[in-house]
Amino acid sequence: MQESPIVDLNDPLLFINRELSWLAFNGRVLADVRDANLPIYERLKFFAITSSNLDEFFMVRVAGLKQQQSSGVAETAADGMLPADQLAAISERTHAMVDEVYRLWREELLPKLASHGVAVLTRDKLTAEQKAAAKSYFTSSVFPALTPLAVDPGHPFPHLRNKSLNVAVLLRREGPKRKRNMRETSLAVVQVPSVLSRLVSLPAPQGTVLAVLPLEELISLCAADLFPGYAVERTASFRVTRNWDLNVDEEESADLLSTIQEELRRRDRGAAVRLELDAAASAELETALTSALKLGTPDVYRLQGPLQPSDLMMLTDLDVRPELRVEPLVPAVPPVLRDEEPVMSVIAKRDILLHHPYESFDPVVRFLEEAAEDPNVLAIKQTLYRTSGDSPIARALTRAVENGKQVAVLVEIKARLDEANNIAWARRMEENGVHVVYGLIGLKTHCKVALVVRREGNGIRRYVHLGTGNYNPTTARQYTDLSLFTARQEIAEDVTALFNMLTGYSTAPQWKRLAVAPMGLQERVLGLIHRETEKAKKGEAGRIVAKMNSLVDSSVIKALYAASQAGVKIDLLVRGICCLRPGVPGVSEHIRVTSVVDRFLEHSRVFAFGEGPQAEVWMSSADWMPRNFLRRIETMFPVEDPALRQRLLDEVLGVALRDTVKARRLQRDGTYAPVGQEGAPVRSQGVLLELARRVADPKPMESLIRHAAAPELPAETLRSPTAPVPPAS
Repeated sequence: MQESPIVDLNDPLLFINRELSWLAFNGRVLADVRDANLPIYERLKFFAITSSNLDEFFMVRVAGLKQQQSSGVAETAADGMLPADQLAAISERTHAMVDEVYRLWREELLPKLASHGVAVLTRDKLTAEQKAAAKSYFTSSVFPALTPLAVDPGHPFPHLRNKSLNVAVLLRREGPKRKRNMRETSLAVVQVPSVLSRLVSLPAPQGTVLAVLPLEELISLCAADLFPGYAVERTASFRVTRNWDLNVDEEESADLLSTIQEELRRRDRGAAVRLELDAAASAELETALTSALKLGTPDVYRLQGPLQPSDLMMLTDLDVRPELRVEPLVPAVPPVLRDEEPVMSVIAKRDILLHHPYESFDPVVRFLEEAAEDPNVLAIKQTLYRTSGDSPIARALTRAVENGKQVAVLVEIKARLDEANNIAWARRMEENGVHVVYGLIGLKTHCKVALVVRREGNGIRRYVHLGTGNYNPTTARQYTDLSLFTARQEIAEDVTALFNMLTGYSTAPQWKRLAVAPMGLQERVLGLIHRETEKAKKGEAGRIVAKMNSLVDSSVIKALYAASQAGVKIDLLVRGICCLRPGVPGVSEHIRVTSVVDRFLEHSRVFAFGEGPQAEVWMSSADWMPRNFLRRIETMFPVEDPALRQRLLDEVLGVALRDTVKARRLQRDGTYAPVGQEGAPVRSQGVLLELARRVADPKPMESLIRHAAAPELPAETLRSPTAPVPPAS
């Protein structure tokens, strides 16, 4: 037994600020922009993702802090920082991050593109032929779509949509000398049409494969055509980020769907929180824009490169050379699911675990498609948090209704940034006869669950899919997630009770196998941590390995500190935000926190308590955050098949813990450092990609999992290039 020193676990110094931890995560994404070993289009993707991540961060997190500050709400974070302190620290770190992003663009990405014959031009770098072609295209295709907007006492500053791209123009009146009381210059705004391609293809000189000019550069080049009688003094591109959160009172809403639709229409009128501005813009122009948008100097980000870098990914559509990108992923289908045998017939015999994207998401779609056509299936119930634009799952559910089955779907219409998409799906499914509900008032439904009820013999049998990620075949090729199929009776009974609670009036039951938020999931997690703590206090080996996206909840963090004090060995694989501070003497010496940022977004949640064959292994839709424990319907479910448990311990958790290429270790001061390596380098996602290639041959697979750097594994696999993906919930 280890004596626990007397330490106040509420001490703010024991917690890392949530917002600054998120910025550290985005810094790890930025590290792959720097990685010269990656193909240029993969580096470009990380450039785009670093910037789009910041968009969401400002739209939600910074906007929320500004709202707190303006309302006088002095809510103190666990680390003791007030909103004003956090905003100041965010501004300082984000300005440094943005400067570094655009330095990499100018000094590395742009020259690298040019070395491959790809020219991203500016208006002052055009040849005579390119300038003539640009002006011709402007006259024929761009000019008719533009609406120049004057800004003067008779023309108020226009309300610009969130993240819209615009060109500010400073004008001087030509002709006779003007009256003294008239302004020397006038301001106008031209919105860059989103209906036109952001990149304009121009003639490519010899030695160049592709030459493009950003649309805002073309508008600046031809701005004089929009303002006859005026001389263009200066132009500058700019972009506004607004508060994008919805304000919905669910208790007072008679129709939640209509209320959210109305809020979506109002959302573009949210307060501005950030101004991105061409670095060459004049001080006069910056003053005019900040005054109109009610922003201060810290809210202005001057960019020496293209605004909205995500649009640069259009280059990959124009340039299909395979050597400039990573090898496409071909997900494997496990041998057990390769035969013509229906998926439910296989599940009836055994539990099935799928590790996406290394293993295909198609069996999940097939499970629902077969259920829709199976005459013995009586009912299908499912939750949808985010799904793809052309969803085969939604089509399967509609087909099930046409075949006379009862179909109930919970569509979460409050899924941030996907509200409009989910409303469209909800309306479409309702029109096709699917029974659609929107969940419990005040709670988001974030769990990923599907239930199929089938008549077999003289009774019925229930088949369940539980996942850590969304029912989205597109992101299932980009995020690492896990799927569990099972027909175990107690799990099926819990899932049935969960759907009854979501769709009707039903109090939470005494769950048999599931842990469900907000009805006991947090307590279950704390109980499992406490059990390992008590084991360590008795002199037994205590062990916790937990993989998640974010760790924020202070009660769980304090429980982990207490476990560490008792001697429990704790490994946390936390991709993003981590507010726990490891390595503090007397508090967290036995806790290691590792983050892996790589080709696929690490999104699965897996928790192991104990060691060896007796370890309990759970999967979940929930991170360890207050919102997941208290404000969402979430599930955590046990993996009861011993072989599948061992696979999770070896393959999902074990290989990640051995990563020495893409892993970064959280330091006591909140920074992250490379793990360092001894022996052969191990890139965990490279190992798993190789496993997917060898999925039909179990012996090499086992060797690869257990050693993570088996001699037969090519070094280039461990170091192979990576490709980024967009953020996820």
